Amino acid sequence: MSRRNLDLSKIHIAKKDLGLDDETYRALLVRVAGVRSAKDLSPRQAGKVLAEFERLGWKPSPVKTGRKAPVAAAGRAKLIGKIEAFLSEANRSWAYADGMAQRMFKVERVEWLDPEQLRKMVAALAYDAKRHGRAAQ
Repeated sequence: MSRRNLDLSKIHIAKKDLGLDDETYRALLVRVAGVRSAKDLSPRQAGKVLAEFERLGWKPSPVKTGRKAPVAAAGRAKLIGKIEAFLSEANRSWAYADGMAQRMFKVERVEWLDPEQLRKMVAALAYDAKRHGRAAQ
């Protein structure tokens, strides 16, 4: 989703959460950004409108951080643990690891990898850590 669409979605969610009728909402847009429709907002204007909604008491919902670590069979649990450690050290999510699995092996999720594929992923993450100056366990 593009940044523009994300901002427009947030604006419309805030409008609904604050219980603004259409007339009040459009008056706010005119007062804050000088436009009558959210589709006419520039990125900077959208930020100002969102800041105004927050000033009026709207609290954006927290961003979902991803998913829990995959559950693996005993033989693969150590490798999953190593992958989790590398991700944590690099401040990356499991979605990143799933993306690696997709690119490297054409498998959607890490927990579906076989032990050999998991070893290759650990090696790739170790190489990445070394390249970025992090401890490669």
